[in-house]
Amino acid sequence: MESDPGGCGARRIAHIGLGSNLESPVEQVRRAFDELDALPQTRLRARSRLYHSRPMGPQDQPDYINAVAALETGLDPLPLLQALQGIEQGHHRVRRRRWGARTLDLDILLYAGLVIDTPELQ
Repeated sequence: MESDPGGCGARRIAHIGLGSNLESPVEQVRRAFDELDALPQTRLRARSRLYHSRPMGPQDQPDYINAVAALETGLDPLPLLQALQGIEQGHHRVRRRRWGARTLDLDILLYAGLVIDTPELQ
């Protein structure tokens, strides 16, 4: 693994799922790409195109805009999750029901090929 020139330790690749179906979803996701790139010890290395998809959960909500970002990060998994939740809060994310409508959802899909099974990271 490559070391961070700033001395923050090992850099790992994390893949983040992005989704939005409220309040201008395309703009929510595009803005989130920039915010991911601005996280400490983190660089946005690649991003997918935007995808339109039907909701996986309750169908009484708008369709989603989804994407994936590849990050190179020196953040460990839990601090990365906390940073993602901070971005969600900045987009006024409200958790009303499972799989419900949201302004922005950020999920860690893969983190350096590790399998992590903790309550916070499930």
